Amino acid sequence: MTRIYSARREEGFEAATYRLVTWRLLPLLMLCYTLAYLDRVNVGFAKLQMIGDLGLSETAYGIGAGIFFIGYILFGLPSNLLLHRIGARRWIAGTLVVWGVLSGLTAFVTTPVEFWVLRFLLGVAEAGFYPGVILYLTQWFPNQRRARMTSLFQSAIPIAGIFGGPLSGWIIDRFHNVGQFDGWQWLFVIEALPAVLVGFVVMRLLTSDIASARWLSPEQKNLLSRNLESAHAATVVSPLAALRDGRAWQLGMVLFCLLCGLYAISFWMPTLLKESGTLTNTQIGWLSVFPNLLALPTMYFLSTSSDRRNERRWHVATAAFVAAGGLAGSVLFGSNVLLSLLCLSIASAGIVSALPLQWTLLNLGRGGAAAAAIGLVNSLGNLGGAVSPPFVGWLKDATHSLTLGIYFMAALLVVAGLLALMMPKPPSARTTHPDSQEVATVDAD
Repeated sequence: MTRIYSARREEGFEAATYRLVTWRLLPLLMLCYTLAYLDRVNVGFAKLQMIGDLGLSETAYGIGAGIFFIGYILFGLPSNLLLHRIGARRWIAGTLVVWGVLSGLTAFVTTPVEFWVLRFLLGVAEAGFYPGVILYLTQWFPNQRRARMTSLFQSAIPIAGIFGGPLSGWIIDRFHNVGQFDGWQWLFVIEALPAVLVGFVVMRLLTSDIASARWLSPEQKNLLSRNLESAHAATVVSPLAALRDGRAWQLGMVLFCLLCGLYAISFWMPTLLKESGTLTNTQIGWLSVFPNLLALPTMYFLSTSSDRRNERRWHVATAAFVAAGGLAGSVLFGSNVLLSLLCLSIASAGIVSALPLQWTLLNLGRGGAAAAAIGLVNSLGNLGGAVSPPFVGWLKDATHSLTLGIYFMAALLVVAGLLALMMPKPPSARTTHPDSQEVATVDAD
């Protein structure tokens, strides 16, 4: 009886500790990612006006949307390694301020080349943020808890859509020709300011690591550190070995295909909806809320199911296959606004639910090895963002329709699901709490 009571007390202490960590870290990180994603994709709404003002073709717009990811990819790995050396608090705070300033400056471009240059620099500024947070989460949560935590963090994507879509559409219509600026210019300025302000908040509030967390007791710090050490006991790997690991390259290709689909939606959904009927920019903004509303509960359900069953591959694959069907349906039923919107909602929910889970397909280790592996996977994956927008734009110029480009992106989502199923089953590690008979399987498929 005493042993059972002790085990339950240990379980309760662990649950309370992880609840505390979650509430102290995740809301601020989610706010940062919401702002990052909004500054990254608001160009999809700005396009509705700026394409005429700057004399952009669909291909030129696609290059501008995609060149962001060239800078993002080139500086992704070095940024992640620098974060490992400098610390999460200072690095994340700095990137917020810099990308906020660069996003705001996009309002003042007058030529396609200036647009491309600022988009490239914005990618450089954001390069260290997302992979840095993924690395940061590995320093707090063991793999068996990370699907839910990564899903919570990435729920910022649909949250950005829920608030950013109506806000962007309203700004473009409401601020048209206000103070000699067009609505798309006000859009970049207004949505960039919060990133700069939140950067200073991060500098003050974010905790760099477990050891420096003054809001944790010594017992709680020991628990967190012990769980991390147990989870990664079987993963002793150098940064160079992580870069040579074929599984990391395969995981990068899964992310590549998923992001091709995601950015086809993010950068082209306003155009798809515009071509489906006679809608104002504000109406398009409100309609763009629905795909993101469906994505939030889907992310929670899938991540919870994956953690509870300790299964990763089929959860990622199923979400990718469903998303492929939804994306293809969005152009198949393109003449019907409601059906097209429903299909886009299904596609968005599938992709954003698969994204956090794909990071759990492989035990990425800790420290420099994790930084290298995450940087590699993220850089490979974000080639999808560099390729997808200009490719779809080029096909639209060539065929005067988005149909062929969207079908191609749907096919890549099928490839993502197949590659996820082909990922090798990670080795199983087991940890037992000193005062508990309960055994937890770590890193099983």
